[in-house]
Amino acid sequence: MHYSSIFQQLFNFIPRHRFEKSVENLSGDRYCKHFTAWRQFLTCLYAQITGKDSLREIENGLLANHDRLYHLGMEVVPKSTLSEAMNRRDPEIFKALFEEILDRALKCAPSHKFRFHNPLYAIDSTTIDLCLNLYDWAHYRKNKGAIKLHTELDLSGNLPCFVMLSNGKIADIRAARENIIIVPDSIYTFDKGYSDLNWFQHIADSEAYFVTRLKDNAKIEFLGQHREANEKRGVLRDEAVWFTGYQSARKYPGELRLIEFLDESTGKTYRFITNNFKLAAASIAGIYKQRWQIEIFFKWIKQNLKIKSFLGTSENAVMTQIYVALIHYLLVAYIKFLHGFKLSLSELTNRIRETLMQNLSLLEVLALNRKTITKPPDWNAPEQLELFNEFLC
Repeated sequence: MHYSSIFQQLFNFIPRHRFEKSVENLSGDRYCKHFTAWRQFLTCLYAQITGKDSLREIENGLLANHDRLYHLGMEVVPKSTLSEAMNRRDPEIFKALFEEILDRALKCAPSHKFRFHNPLYAIDSTTIDLCLNLYDWAHYRKNKGAIKLHTELDLSGNLPCFVMLSNGKIADIRAARENIIIVPDSIYTFDKGYSDLNWFQHIADSEAYFVTRLKDNAKIEFLGQHREANEKRGVLRDEAVWFTGYQSARKYPGELRLIEFLDESTGKTYRFITNNFKLAAASIAGIYKQRWQIEIFFKWIKQNLKIKSFLGTSENAVMTQIYVALIHYLLVAYIKFLHGFKLSLSELTNRIRETLMQNLSLLEVLALNRKTITKPPDWNAPEQLELFNEFLC
C-alpha cells in the first residue's frame, strides 16, 4: 500500500481554505509572485519540526529532500527569499491559523481532573532574552533586550488559548487586564504577580472566579469562619475576609475567602485568596496547584520548539516564528487527543520529527510499540558466540 509522507499527512489537520481567506483579507500575497504565504508557512513548519536553527540549515535540509518537495507543494528556498518574507509578511496571518487550529484541538481535548464543570484557566508569562543590538525594538533593560510571551492556558488539555507578545517592559497584570477576555462562570488561577484589586473586581464583575496567593503585605480584616478547618486534608483555616483601607475598599468592596493550606509533601503553608465560596477548600488549593501546568508548558516549548533563536531580527520575523512554533504544538496535541496516543507529547514530537519525510502511515507511527522494535543482537550472549564459532569453522 502506498502512503504519502508524514509531513503531507499533517496537512490534513490544517484548514488551508481558512488560511487562504486570512491571506486574502490581510493582503499577505500582495506583490508576491512565487513564495506565497502558504509556502512560507510550510517552510517554517518544516524548520520547526526538524529543529533547524538557521536559514542556511533550512536551505540545506530542503536541498537534501528536493525530490520530495514537489508533492508537498514546496521548493528549495534561497536564504534571502525566506529572510525577506519573514521580515515583510504580516504575522497576523499565522495568528489566525493558530486560532483556527486551537478551536479544533479544544473540541477533542480531555477535561481537567476536577469534578466541577467550570472551565479552568491558568495565566502567566515567560521571558525570552534577546540581544538588544540586533533586536532594538525589544527594549527590556538598559543593556538587555527581551520579549514576553503572555499566555492563558486552558487546563483542559493544557492548550494555549490566548498568547500575546510584548517587549519585556510590559507588566504581566497590564497585559492580562487589557487583553484577556474573561469568560463567565470560569475559574482563573495566577500567581502573586497578578494581585491587583481592580483585576479582581473585573473578574468578579464578569461573573467568573479567581484563585491566587495572598501577598504577604496585604491588609485584610477577618469577618468570620466560612467553613470548619479540616487538618486531615491540609486545611488550617477557611474564613471570610475583606481588604482594609480606603483605596482597597473602593477597588474591591466585596468579601473574599481566605484559605490557609499546609502542603504535607513540602511542609510549607500557603494562603490562598478567592471569590469562590462554593468549592471545598482542598479543591481551591488543588486549583492553584494546577497553575504549575503553565510553568511546565513554558519549559516544554523552550526545550522542544525553536523560540529562542530566530530566523530574522524584525518584530514580524519573531512573531511569525513563535506563532508557527505554537501551531506545531497544537498540531501534535490535536493528533494526540484525536487518536488517543497514550505516551507523552515529547514522544509523539520525536516520532513525527524522525519520520517526517518518510512514506508511512501516521497511524502506524502512532501505534509503534517500543517493545516491538528489533534490537541489535548481544554479541556476548552464549547463543551468538556459538553461531560465530560455527561461522569460523
